Amino acid sequence: MAKAKIIVTRWFDGETPLEELSECEQLAHQIVVVRADLTPSVARIMDAELAEDKCLQALTLFEASLDELGDPNRDPRVAIINAS
Repeated sequence: MAKAKIIVTRWFDGETPLEELSECEQLAHQIVVVRADLTPSVARIMDAELAEDKCLQALTLFEASLDELGDPNRDPRVAIINAS
């Protein structure tokens, strides 16, 4: 069985103090600490090269969608588009 690829980023490497992370990076970290299975989706949003405010908006939409059955923002691509 193949091992899952481990994603190492500034916002989830465990070495960067949280207070040194941007607001968007802090939210990304918070999401994946609670739900590690969402790391690829969060990474997709973080890698989308959005401005900080748009990144934060996309992550907020994505996070809110986790509690709403059928919310289209559960797809990180949709959250990115809706934040743009």
